[in-house]
Amino acid sequence: MFKITATVLATLALCGAAQAQGAYPNKPIRLLVPFAAGGTTDLIARVIAEPLSRELGQSVVVENKGGGGGTIGAAETARAKPDGYNLGIATVSTTATNPAINPKITYNVATDFTPIVNIAATPNIIAANPKFAGKDYKSFLAEVKSNPGKYSYASPGQGSITHLMMEMFKLETKTDMTHVPYRGSGPALNDAVAGQVPLIFDNLPSTLPFVKEKRLTALVVAAPQRLAALPDVPTFKEMGLPQVNRMAYYGIVGPKNLPKEVVDKINAAVRKAVQDPAVKKRIEESGSIIMADTPDAFAKQMAEELVVYKNVVQKQNLKMED
Repeated sequence: MFKITATVLATLALCGAAQAQGAYPNKPIRLLVPFAAGGTTDLIARVIAEPLSRELGQSVVVENKGGGGGTIGAAETARAKPDGYNLGIATVSTTATNPAINPKITYNVATDFTPIVNIAATPNIIAANPKFAGKDYKSFLAEVKSNPGKYSYASPGQGSITHLMMEMFKLETKTDMTHVPYRGSGPALNDAVAGQVPLIFDNLPSTLPFVKEKRLTALVVAAPQRLAALPDVPTFKEMGLPQVNRMAYYGIVGPKNLPKEVVDKINAAVRKAVQDPAVKKRIEESGSIIMADTPDAFAKQMAEELVVYKNVVQKQNLKMED
């Protein structure tokens, strides 16, 4: 009888320990931003981190690891242990445009990530340093058409969504501008504001503060309709370029094989967090649109965007520079 009782007690103890160990989360969570601080990806991550910490009952620590147009940080997330404590922000750059153009990427978007939730979508924008000759879209287009190869534009990185979108724009408008890639939106914006590069194609949330301060001039936006924050700035669709009128997404992914219960818990926590009026206001004031969708919906969107940009790269014969 004693042996049976001891065995039962030992089994119960082991089960209790396993249950305690498996209670997610029971330690801080790392949320890796695959770009430098100061850009839209970083902004969205930091807005969601605090309310997500409250919902999950553990600190969500944002870390930046830029480089490779976001692929270095994305690869680190893909290699992480699938326990829910190493998550990453996924963007169109890391899951569609860079994989479409760069054959050397070390991860497979379709198999190496577990999509969790798309937090928000944002418009993209072409803006100019105030000293640039063009002061609106029409004068900008006339200036670059008249001076092929004279002007350069900054982007958050080679293979980023705005890099490929500007290349699409150049092909559609038969213009020629030189690409200057940076390690994220922050440093790209700094040089555009300083006049080191006259033009920038970037996400709206990171660019909008500089536009409001008149340190950059908004020329055209990729958005479903004109934005309340920029009522005088036309969309690409209005200008006859509907294919360039694509928004960016900012979602959370984990490595492959992330347990469903962990995925569902994070997804539910994000969806609840964005219902907080203060969080909602901060995201929307940045120029973003809250999505907070399901894991399946985000997975479908990621797959669709990858196909779109693979087609662009193939059709335009774009190559990753060495």
